Parts: sequence; structure tokens; C-alpha cells
Amino acid sequence: MRVGKIAIALATLFIGISVGNVSAQVANPELEACRSTGLIALRERNPGIKDVTLDVDGMTVAKANTKVEDTPIKTIVIGDAYLEKGKQDTRRTFLCLIGEKGKVLLTFFTDK
Repeated sequence: MRVGKIAIALATLFIGISVGNVSAQVANPELEACRSTGLIALRERNPGIKDVTLDVDGMTVAKANTKVEDTPIKTIVIGDAYLEKGKQDTRRTFLCLIGEKGKVLLTFFTDK
């Protein structure tokens, strides 16, 4: 998929979705799926990363009914994540796309 198509697809993801903030008191399997999948992907590239913590109070979980090409997108998660490397934490913006049956399709962390 070309970069232009990705940008257009991501822009259309946010049209017509219902957005809700996630409460810190509510266990959310979507957030945990995104966090654990993201941690696995990060560790493959950088084994020094010990953990990922999501800012649950500021995290947005948006229900969606759209597609990227032929792949259905059911939930979009976006917010801040903190990457733990030894004694230092680094804040990053975090994006996660979830498809049918709760399958995590994409986890993305910005570079600083």
C-alpha cells in the first residue's frame, strides 16, 4: 500500500466514529491487547525496552466501522504511552488499530 493510500485511509478512519475516553477503573481488553502486542514489536527492534505503560486516563478508544483497503477496522486506540528503558521512561504517542474478533492489526509509536 502506498503512503498516500495509508494517509487517506487513516484520515477516513476518524469519520463517523464514536469516541469515548477509557476510565482507569475499567479493565479494557482492547488496551491490554494493544499494549502487549506493541511491547512485543518494540522488543524485537530494541531488547532494552522493559515495559510499556499506557496513559489510560488520556487514552481514547474509538469504535469504528471502516476498512483499510479490504481489512475491516473495528477499534482505534490513540494516546500517550511511556516506554521503560532501565531507569528512564520516554513518552510517545501511541496508535493501535484493531480488526475483527479483537485482532490487533497495527501498533505504532512515534519517535519521541
